[in-house]
Amino acid sequence: MFSRKVIAYRVSRRIDRYLAIDTLHDAVNSRKVSKGLIFHTDRGAQFTCADFRLTADALNITQSFSAKAHPYDNAVMECFFKYLKKEETDRRHYKTLDELKLSLFEYIVGYYNSYCNP
Repeated sequence: MFSRKVIAYRVSRRIDRYLAIDTLHDAVNSRKVSKGLIFHTDRGAQFTCADFRLTADALNITQSFSAKAHPYDNAVMECFFKYLKKEETDRRHYKTLDELKLSLFEYIVGYYNSYCNP
């Protein structure tokens, strides 16, 4: 939430722990910081599984969950996803995963991140 920029993202046909873990590694590698980092997530299975928790612990990352039905810690990302869907993905039909990847790249890197602070 420091800059509100998206610092890592991945696209997959499955939302699972491997996708979450790989994306977390990408995020840490892009910023070269993990000690003292607080990572806000929802309570999805990919974030609450033992493998993800062990990875976060190994990277010295504190994981933060909001109480059920109160997603305030994750509000910034919930807002981002709302507008990503409204302004980009819900307005298009994708024939391939590569088309979706290109669309996300154009929105995140070309539009959204360009309006965030460094």
